[in-house]
Amino acid sequence: MLGGPEWGQREATPPRDAPLPSFGFTQEQVACVCEVLQQAGNIERLGRFLWSLPACERLHAHESVLKAKAMVAFHRGNFKELYRLLESHTFSAHNHAKLQGLWLKAHYMEAERLRGRPLGAVGKYRVRRKFPLPRTIWDGEETSYCFKEKSRSVLRDWYIHNPYPSPREKRELAETTGLTTVQSTENRWSLGPKGSRVETADRQAQRRTSTNEMTDDLVKTAGSRWMQAASNRGNWRSNGEAYVQ
Repeated sequence: MLGGPEWGQREATPPRDAPLPSFGFTQEQVACVCEVLQQAGNIERLGRFLWSLPACERLHAHESVLKAKAMVAFHRGNFKELYRLLESHTFSAHNHAKLQGLWLKAHYMEAERLRGRPLGAVGKYRVRRKFPLPRTIWDGEETSYCFKEKSRSVLRDWYIHNPYPSPREKRELAETTGLTTVQSTENRWSLGPKGSRVETADRQAQRRTSTNEMTDDLVKTAGSRWMQAASNRGNWRSNGEAYVQ
């Protein structure tokens, strides 16, 4: 386990806003230091800070401290400890993406060590199937093409009725799906084969209609032999003026 031998020992829980015994920091201050060191990428210093924490069950159960321990375990290659931390504590949704990344990268690295070569897309897919995300860092909703099914459904319905949303509608769509405005409008990838076929069929029909209308206008203006007339550059100007009139 990460940290000194005193980690995990039980003692009386101090008030949240009171300095911890013989340490001088409150619980919230410790959490803040952990977050700052993680964001700065200073993993070695973060590890030393975690080692210096006093034996306080409530402190070591704080989500920011647990996330910091998982981060240090990953960077030290202690994947067994990483898996234990992620599987034995429930984390908030805003931390899921980061912790899911650690879980998957650790399993990829272990698989690459065993095989002696980098994993391809198929190899990574097999690892994900063999080691699914624990429910402690996953809300249970399946994803497809990096989009959750709920978001895909909203995007698909929206695209059918309005494939070109305005900036205000893009913001509304992003709020509804929980995606960024870029993700919510780059929704062709989320439609799947069926949506793509619908989109293609609609656009093909529009192009055929537009082409037919243009051909009819050309026949009215230049006659049925309009293609032959078009090859005569001297007639371009007169035909163009007649078409405008």
